[in-house]
Amino acid sequence: MAKAAKKTTRGRKQDRARVAGGQKYEVGYEAKKTGRSASAVKKAVKKVGNTRKKVEKRLAR
Repeated sequence: MAKAAKKTTRGRKQDRARVAGGQKYEVGYEAKKTGRSASAVKKAVKKVGNTRKKVEKRLAR
């Protein structure tokens, strides 16, 4: 009998630390949170990478 896959929380913290520029809901969330447009968020992700702290710092300028 095969054993069921163990559910873990590994990787979730890493996932929250990133902004997925291709995911509409993540871009929308970040845009709403910072008060900027979705296109500004996408540009910031392209410019500084997908680390949430860097993106938020860039958008705060």
